[in-house]
Amino acid sequence: MMSNAQPKRALITGLTGMVGSHLADYLLAHTDWEVHGLCRWRSPLDNIGHLLDRMNRGDRVFQHFADLRDFQSMLHAVTAVRPDYVFHLAAQSYPKTSFTSPDDTLDTNINGTSRLLESLRMVPDLDPVIHVCASSEVFGRVPREKLPINEECSFHPASPYAISKVGTDLVGRYHAEAYGQKVMTTRMFTHTGPRRGDVFAESSFAKQIALIEAGAIDPVIKVGNLESLRTWADVRDAVRAYYMLVTVNPQPGAYYNIGGTFHCTIREMLDHLISRSSARDRIRVEVDPDRLRPIDADLQVPDTTKFTTHTNWRPEISFETTMGDLLEYWRGRVGQSGQGLVR
Repeated sequence: MMSNAQPKRALITGLTGMVGSHLADYLLAHTDWEVHGLCRWRSPLDNIGHLLDRMNRGDRVFQHFADLRDFQSMLHAVTAVRPDYVFHLAAQSYPKTSFTSPDDTLDTNINGTSRLLESLRMVPDLDPVIHVCASSEVFGRVPREKLPINEECSFHPASPYAISKVGTDLVGRYHAEAYGQKVMTTRMFTHTGPRRGDVFAESSFAKQIALIEAGAIDPVIKVGNLESLRTWADVRDAVRAYYMLVTVNPQPGAYYNIGGTFHCTIREMLDHLISRSSARDRIRVEVDPDRLRPIDADLQVPDTTKFTTHTNWRPEISFETTMGDLLEYWRGRVGQSGQGLVR
């Protein structure tokens, strides 16, 4: 006998971002859920271009327009979708930008999270499982003796963005404790791959290498601080973790560190990318003062025992594969643009 049960509905804020678009891909491939994504009216659609035909046909993926800074738009969207699962990924997510736009960063990330959770509270008979995405940046400048970083490590944020993610984290946990909402927060450590924004170091380097290979710029890679230690994960592993977070015995109010197992400095990551380039023998590296942050989170090594024990999630994609795919992504973008990209 065929079931008349309606498929589950997932709501992704920040659908057009790197993580949101990969999460949509994962859910469409591995579940029978409907995938509803929130976008701002002016959001570029590059990352979801491959989904637009399905959206036009209403084939399990749907777009809704809203803005975290506009409560009425959030309430309208969640009322229309009535989600079973919410993945709150939207944010002003660029740490360096936050130094010049701190007010926008704090309002979007802290108050925007509050607006989303309040709007979900206001819809009658709605009690979704909610993932609020904070960031490993909340830990900021961690003393070496506190490595690896566990969930109880004190916060020492090193940018307005990181401060905003402390607020995001605490707002999510507050709503779980005060209102009984099924909110869980995550502090995902560095995750990257295809569609990564070019304001982030590894994506900027891959983009510059692709431009050099195409003859669009001189063989000089502009860099910022190369000494920070990072633990690397692939975005496709990250979205699988987020799916498991909300489906494997979800614990309201829980908070988790999630991240990869391979770590190296920004300099070592850059050396690896250069080694994969046909122009590697010609490339020079120069520090660009504009790419330096006033202060930086310099030791990002997570203890993910709490999350891996609860869900049995493990990263599966290697650092080499991630970096190779990121470089190929930018080679494709440069080829499509006719080299018309700014360094």
